[in-house]
Amino acid sequence: MAEPATPATPRIQLAHGGGGTLMQQLIDAELRRLYADPDQVLHDAARLSLPHGRLAFTTDSYVVQPLEFEGGDIGTLAVTGTANDLAMAGARPLVLSLGLILEEGLELALLRRIVASLGEASRRCGVTIVTGDTKVVERGKGDGAFLNTSGIGLLQVDEPIDPLAIAPGDQLLVSGDLGRHGVAILAARHGLDLQPPLATDCMPLWPAVEALLAAGVRLHCLRDLTRGGLASALQELAAPGGLELLVEEERIPVAEPVRRTCELLGFDPLHLANEGRFLAVVPEADRQRALEVLAPAGGAWIGQVAAAGHTAGRPRGRVLLRTPFGSERVLVPLSGELLPRIC
Repeated sequence: MAEPATPATPRIQLAHGGGGTLMQQLIDAELRRLYADPDQVLHDAARLSLPHGRLAFTTDSYVVQPLEFEGGDIGTLAVTGTANDLAMAGARPLVLSLGLILEEGLELALLRRIVASLGEASRRCGVTIVTGDTKVVERGKGDGAFLNTSGIGLLQVDEPIDPLAIAPGDQLLVSGDLGRHGVAILAARHGLDLQPPLATDCMPLWPAVEALLAAGVRLHCLRDLTRGGLASALQELAAPGGLELLVEEERIPVAEPVRRTCELLGFDPLHLANEGRFLAVVPEADRQRALEVLAPAGGAWIGQVAAAGHTAGRPRGRVLLRTPFGSERVLVPLSGELLPRIC
């Protein structure tokens, strides 16, 4: 039998997901504050009055362990990650849904911290949580909490931003240094005492995308550098059009604490996850304007689309990394995850 909740350490019970009084109390006491109007009548679906225009829609689930880490938690990730997916399509994030799967025994104090993070991240991303759902599973079946968020955004561009728009001669830029989120999760999971502590890079990406659009930069493609890091993102962009991407290793920004940690543990920062960084592919004529927007926050030019990859004797869709010594090697994504459950 489950341990009873006590006033000293109140915890989630199975009855909190049963649709009765305890569930209603949980929603009213802990979750209703996330809505723009806490007094609104909750219904099976939200009625939305959205600006006229074309919309983007996305969904994502979050299973990170541990639930809290330096600079954020699963709530921070759930809102920011989904809002960032919309931004990568050139869409201003507008509204989100929120689904929570809570494990019996989860401390209410931890849930309250996650809810506070959900609210703060929503404010930072400029989105409103308009509908949601809560379920509770038995102890040992839910690993604390799983979250799902779906989002709707208003497209701000006429032409699709996707890999098929990439052309030879396009330039590759990243919005900031790489690997912080992966190292933050690694440190929290294994109790690494990094000094000073390294926080996740989790942050909204729409402000940077909006600034690029306002500067008149033509965005052929955007990709957030989450699971698999830069290496996987580059390969995902090269493959659809059979392109060859040439990346300058020395140009890739990596913070010194991340570099030192990777050297110590044998990791490659190009494979580490990020939650507040993206890759932008722009025409050569727009490279300087894009750099002027991204450089103040640590963005950098890292390479270019060298050619179509179907030249005789060359494999289709490959990424070449030029080393500081002038040699080139093929950069390939890992077959699995370097760090599982990082988002």
